[in-house]
Amino acid sequence: MNSDTNFTIDLQEICIFIPTLNECNTIAGLIDDFHSLGFSNILVVDGHSKDGTASIAKEKGATVIMQTGKGKGQAIIQAFEIIEQEYIIMIDGDGTYLANDVHLLIEAMESGAGHVIGDRLANPAKGALTPLNFIGNKILNKLFGFAYGEWLTDILSGYRGFTRDTISQLVLTQEGFEIETEITAECVKNEIDIKIVPITYLPRAKGAITKLNPMADGFKIGRIIIKMARNNNPLFYFSLMGGMTVLIGIIIGIYVVNEWLKGITHNLLAMLTTLIIISGIQMFVFAIMGDLIVSLHRETMRYVKKLK
Repeated sequence: MNSDTNFTIDLQEICIFIPTLNECNTIAGLIDDFHSLGFSNILVVDGHSKDGTASIAKEKGATVIMQTGKGKGQAIIQAFEIIEQEYIIMIDGDGTYLANDVHLLIEAMESGAGHVIGDRLANPAKGALTPLNFIGNKILNKLFGFAYGEWLTDILSGYRGFTRDTISQLVLTQEGFEIETEITAECVKNEIDIKIVPITYLPRAKGAITKLNPMADGFKIGRIIIKMARNNNPLFYFSLMGGMTVLIGIIIGIYVVNEWLKGITHNLLAMLTTLIIISGIQMFVFAIMGDLIVSLHRETMRYVKKLK
């Protein structure tokens, strides 16, 4: 951020929130960078680091609170309950994000965004993302788009901006790395204005170990996207379930017909096939009914907001 950059938002009304777990190699530099940019409200929620991260953050002038539970999601939920500033900038403490990019998020909130996501995939430095991570992020972003109808480019970013009003509308329950997905889904559900800004994404500092398991956590995130769609987008959820059910019924049915052509009958299996296909068709009906209910609910909520 240039020294001559002027914001309508008072920097005292902005809290820089950093969830940490064993970030001793990067936390000091990150806090120094934000201090040099004029930010004084820096909150670190530490997940009981074993490498002195909390002590270093305190020495650098940050407010440090020890996490009451485990997991990044739990740290974020805890922080959202205690932060009083009108604007919140959340950034991972692993040194992969630049403090200087904060002006992009602030400008987006000044223009009316309730939630701002820093897009890591727009400008990743060499070595910042492995091919597996890059492809996995792309797949999850596409899955999110199909599930919620919002085609966002980086739903898993750890560099985000929020207004206090946005935070008050989020109902968060995920305690692990699925929290970013839940935050994004909640913002879509509540029709909060989401803006995406391109940011720089850096390789991890030497000696910094990632806490993310690409395969295991990727599957968890995908499961959460589909699970939350049941309430937020039942048309997608039940259509997906119905399509899979009908497909299973058709596969079994092909086997039954093929056996019948050979003179072998499977009466019970044929009945099961019929029931499976009928169940799949019923799920398509549930999808249409669920979509109607959700649409009516959203219209009601819009009306209530207008009254307020």
